[in-house]
Amino acid sequence: MVDALTGLRRRPGRTAATAFGIGLATALVVLLLSLASGIQQSSAQLATASGVDLLAASANTSITSASFPPVESAHYLAGAMGRSDPNVATASPWLVTPLIFGNTSLRTAANASPNGAAIPPGWELDGAASIGWIPGRNAGLEVPTVYAGPGFSDPGDPHYAGGTYAGPTTHEVVLDQGLASLLNATVGATVWASPQAAAGPSAVAGWYRNASAFHVVGLSGPYLLFPSSSLGFFYLSELQQLLGPSATRGDHASLVLLHLADPTQAARDQSILTTAFPNLTVFSLGNILGAVEQGVSIYRTFGTLIGLVGVVVATLFTTTVLAISVDERSREIAIRRAIGFRRASVGWLVVQEALVLGALGLAVGLPVGLAGAFAVNGFLVHLVNGLPAGFSFVAVDPLVIGSGIAVVTSIGLVASIGPAFYAMRLPIAGELRAP
Repeated sequence: MVDALTGLRRRPGRTAATAFGIGLATALVVLLLSLASGIQQSSAQLATASGVDLLAASANTSITSASFPPVESAHYLAGAMGRSDPNVATASPWLVTPLIFGNTSLRTAANASPNGAAIPPGWELDGAASIGWIPGRNAGLEVPTVYAGPGFSDPGDPHYAGGTYAGPTTHEVVLDQGLASLLNATVGATVWASPQAAAGPSAVAGWYRNASAFHVVGLSGPYLLFPSSSLGFFYLSELQQLLGPSATRGDHASLVLLHLADPTQAARDQSILTTAFPNLTVFSLGNILGAVEQGVSIYRTFGTLIGLVGVVVATLFTTTVLAISVDERSREIAIRRAIGFRRASVGWLVVQEALVLGALGLAVGLPVGLAGAFAVNGFLVHLVNGLPAGFSFVAVDPLVIGSGIAVVTSIGLVASIGPAFYAMRLPIAGELRAP
């Protein structure tokens, strides 16, 4: 090892450049793997903390679907699932849909001019995701905390009275902090919502005439199941009515979230509910986490390919540098062979140089990769609004560190193969007679 260090010190510039190249490849691998690990671990923690043990969707629906076909008879299912399986502690139907929102200021500006000329530049209607649910049907599920305002006035769904939509409407809405900020709305304000968009500024006044007004009764924190969304929360029946006759006629929801009294029996409950409700597909938490893992695996594969390109380039560069080093020291190697050094000893000297270069690369690349990962995490956390506390896009674990060490070792060993054989096969007599 002393000889390897001595040889590398003779060419400090070349040694530094090679170590830096290996370090960059190592840093890239560490960065990509720590991001993949962080997203996977944080997603798994969120799913586990949600309280959702099973999730029911329309039949023949994939857990990875971008949208879910309507689940029929949502209010009936809220009670029927518990009657079919006593282990179901909570069955909460959710209707998830995009809506367009407007506030009082924009309405005033739109009404001030029939062609929308009075609307200031940059003022516009805001799109956001919305959830219709039955507030009292969420026991055991992690729901957003209302930090301002009284929240919903009724734990049930008062407009859905006796199986009809003849009950009183509350016109209540809870906004999460992201949507409240977009609308500049506080508790007590009035906002308007509609599934339809406005074609342009001249259509905004007409949009308000056709939209429904809702009173803001609460502001909530971010919601871990929709960490990047601005959200509005409605009573299920009132959101159904907002969407039109098809939603009320079929009593539509998008999903039914289930919390079990004993989650250790989730597989048995999944089977019971699948049999009892053949028009539904029931997913377990394992299915949900499997979908997360599948998505992360795609990213990890893509990241691995990018990292592999960096590793190959670093390996070829290191191989070239070691070959040049052997060529420059060919006479010295021949002398060593002449005085009794075996071929294996000469080859091992080249391997040592490669491993030392790898160690120097690790010393450079590991800190750079970790610093880069945490910098990217900080950027993404500030970029994505509404992330729950503790969410991290980065996780540094033994697998990430071990992968960095494995990359460096692989670069050193692979890069040394060609130069080592070249050094072992140098002709002693020819090199000693060379000028």
